[in-house]
Amino acid sequence: MPQLKPVRKVVFPVAGLGTRFLPATKVVAKELLPVVDRPLVDYAIDEARAAGIDQFIFVNGRGKGAIEDYFDRAYELEDNLAQKKKTAELGLLQSTLPGPGSASFVRQQAPLGLGHAVWCARHLVGDEPFAVMLPDDLVNGTPGCMAQLVEAYQKTGGNVVAVEEVPREHTNRYGILDIASEDGPLVAVKGLVEKPDPSVAPSNLSIIGRYVLLPEVFGHLDRHEKGAGGEIQLTDAMAKMIGSRPFHGLRFTGKRYDCGDKVGFLEATVALALERPDLAEKFRPILARYAAGLKS
Repeated sequence: MPQLKPVRKVVFPVAGLGTRFLPATKVVAKELLPVVDRPLVDYAIDEARAAGIDQFIFVNGRGKGAIEDYFDRAYELEDNLAQKKKTAELGLLQSTLPGPGSASFVRQQAPLGLGHAVWCARHLVGDEPFAVMLPDDLVNGTPGCMAQLVEAYQKTGGNVVAVEEVPREHTNRYGILDIASEDGPLVAVKGLVEKPDPSVAPSNLSIIGRYVLLPEVFGHLDRHEKGAGGEIQLTDAMAKMIGSRPFHGLRFTGKRYDCGDKVGFLEATVALALERPDLAEKFRPILARYAAGLKS
């Protein structure tokens, strides 16, 4: 296998309106909603960093400027914390910042689908492999899901997507794999179908919001072909690369929380709170009371 280019860049499509979390998302970007005390996008940034990625590309939309502000310096707040000698809080605040020049922002001017959002980042990605991460899929585990995908890319030299089984009646919500063969956690892919009806779905193995893609995908996205829902689907463009380049799904280790859904968001908050040494002891008996139907 020829020398592979490293995966250095990640695209975060964050232009969505987050309508399932209205009215909160009228003024707060969905990606900034806190799971315990950290915004969703923070967890995704940490996961990307742990995979060796150091360039972060945000595909933003109108009214979502708070995401850009979040990854900027807050001089007045930092100065206030420094004056009050709140060193722990100051360190925590500064640790969330990407390095100088490592965060880029591009505008998706119309909501034309995930494929279109990724296409908007094409000039910033250039001719190299890249990751795509949907922050509202929070994946908790060690090693991180993206680190597992990068390792799989280094073995296969091609496109790799994170996959998990879903109930067959839910296949019409996801991109679904048509499986050629399986080798441990790696699944060779012979086809992809976006949101198929359960009666015709080729499997129940769905793509979640983690991808490592080769830059050839942009050539297919350039055509702006509309698919399911009348949108430009990333799944359709990926499907066109199957056969010309290696394409695999990876059954990752870790727990995925669908934080684009209210119940999934609440589950992630509970699960991550119970992992926190500073919260678990106090929170667990409160949770037990509610689970038993007692409120006080």
